[in-house]
Amino acid sequence: MTAAPISLAVDAMGGDYAPAVVLEGVTAALAADASLRVLLVGPSDVVTPFAAANDRVEAVVAGDVIGMDEHPANAVRSKPDSTIVVGCRLVKEGRAQGFLSAGNSGAVMAAATLVIGRIKGVSRPAIAAVLPTTTTPVVLLDVGANTDCKAEYLVQFALMGSAYARSVLGVPSPRVALLNNGEEPTKGSLLALEAHGLMAGTVEGFVGNIEGRDIPFGTADVVVTDGFTGNVVLKLMEGLSKALLGQFKAAMLSSPVNKVAAAVLRPSLESLRDRLDPETHGAAPLLGVNGLALIAHGTSGPRAISSALRVGAQAVRGGLVARITEAMG
Repeated sequence: MTAAPISLAVDAMGGDYAPAVVLEGVTAALAADASLRVLLVGPSDVVTPFAAANDRVEAVVAGDVIGMDEHPANAVRSKPDSTIVVGCRLVKEGRAQGFLSAGNSGAVMAAATLVIGRIKGVSRPAIAAVLPTTTTPVVLLDVGANTDCKAEYLVQFALMGSAYARSVLGVPSPRVALLNNGEEPTKGSLLALEAHGLMAGTVEGFVGNIEGRDIPFGTADVVVTDGFTGNVVLKLMEGLSKALLGQFKAAMLSSPVNKVAAAVLRPSLESLRDRLDPETHGAAPLLGVNGLALIAHGTSGPRAISSALRVGAQAVRGGLVARITEAMG
């Protein structure tokens, strides 16, 4: 049976290597998902020829682009015809079920919040990242939208992260943990202590505190923290994975004997690389807005764009926004 059609808007000009890598990523995503339809947002000379050559692509002309160095909120207000604002407007109007951009992440957050709007009951939308572990992936949030938080925000992050784990990762009963500097309920900052007390009574599947060292072992399915701490954890894990893989590769190529061993282990090593590669998921969703908004790295390649569209389609099919709305009710 053919899957239900999914319509996602894509910022053709988002990212350091746009539009070439975006168009290549969209092409790969369309080939992988016969039910996917893309509304490509950008200048006419970019989006119109591409749409003419692809029957599941609609060109949506936007005459402006928000630069990476522009002030997010100011740019969103002063550039209503920018690709990011137009893309979010497509979601607001119901023409697209989600929007993906590798452009100015602050502008995507501002536009999603101002144009699409927040789900009722959500105080602060949060960015969720999916991290690899030795078992199943873990959802970490917030990873940058809210550097300063109140305890009630963390409770909302927990509910939204749990909905994401169910909708996209297929976890039926997510284990939710609070990131802290100790496992005991009495440990941590005033924020952590208050959040623990609130989450213990309101969040289904709450398993208590978790330390940073436990995240890579899949001790929980959802890990909650403030945006400052979450961003530090995310960048540390990404950098450490890249460094370790680089050192491992250098070691395997350091001698003729090691090169032979590397050839034998190549399939397993490639599988490990794919699991650790951030481009496997491609983008981080901004949870809490009344529509799907996906934020990709500015350095995203075609694989990241394609992966992000796959994840976006999974989120739509899994009813992510409806699940969060229900959780916040």
